[in-house]
Amino acid sequence: MSTNKNEKGGNPLKSMFAAIVIPVCLLVSILVYKFVLGAPSNFKGGNPENMPLPGSYLGMMYKGGFIVPILMCLVLLVIVFTIERMITINRATGKGRIENFVRKIRTHLNSGNIDAAIKECDTQKGSVANVVRAGLEKYKAMEQEHEMELEQKTLAIQKEIEEATTLEMPALEKNLPVLATIASVATLIGLLGTVLGMIRSFAAMGESGASAADALAIGISEALINTATGITASALAIIFYNYFTGRIDKLTYSIDESGFSIVQTFAASHSNKQSA
Repeated sequence: MSTNKNEKGGNPLKSMFAAIVIPVCLLVSILVYKFVLGAPSNFKGGNPENMPLPGSYLGMMYKGGFIVPILMCLVLLVIVFTIERMITINRATGKGRIENFVRKIRTHLNSGNIDAAIKECDTQKGSVANVVRAGLEKYKAMEQEHEMELEQKTLAIQKEIEEATTLEMPALEKNLPVLATIASVATLIGLLGTVLGMIRSFAAMGESGASAADALAIGISEALINTATGITASALAIIFYNYFTGRIDKLTYSIDESGFSIVQTFAASHSNKQSA
C-alpha cells in the first residue's frame, strides 16, 4: 500500500482541482455572458442597453443581470465535476466488472490459492482491488506468524483491510460535497435573480405607468430565466450526486464483502488446523 500512499501524496494537481476549476469556470462564465450573451447582434439597434431582438434568447439571458454568470458557472461546475468523478470512479472500479472480481476472489479463497487471488487483484486494479490485495498480503503474513493467537491474527487482517479502505475512500468521495452544495444553492440563487429582476421590472412600471406593460412582460420573462437556469443546475447536481453516491456505495459493499470473505476464510482454515 505504500505505492498508493505516494500516489495520493505526490499529485498536488488532484488536491488543488476544485481550487483551480471554480475560478476558471467563473471566468469563462463571465466572458460568455459579456461577449456571447451580450453581443450587440442580440439587441435592437446593436446596443446591449436596448431590448433584446424578438426571439433572441441569448439577449434575454443577458438581461437577467449579474446573477446569470454565477448560475452559468454553477452549471459548468456540475459538468466539470461530473466528468472528473466519472473518470475517478471508473478507475476505482478497475478493469473488469466488480461483481466478477469479487466472485473470483471468493473462489480462490475457497480453494486456498492466495497467490492467485493476489494476481487477480493486480489484473483488476482500482480501489477495491487495492484494499483486497492489502488484506491478502496480510493474510499471507499472518500464515507465517506463529507467536500470535488466531484471534489476534484475524483482528490484524481485519485492521489492515479497514486501514486500506480508509486510504481509498477519500479519493472516491472527493468533490462530491461541491455537487451537494450546488444542488442546494443553485435554485435559491436563481430565485434571487428572479426576485431582483421582478423588482426592477415593477419599479420601471411604476415610473412609466401602465403603458410599460409590454416592457414589464419582457422583464418578467428575463427574470424567470434565472429561475430556469438555477433549477437546471440544481437538478443536474442532484441527479449526478445520487448517481455517484450509489456507485460508491456499491464499491464499498464489494470491499466489505471481500474483506469479510478474507477474514472468515483465514479464521475457518486455521481453526480447522488447530483442532486437527
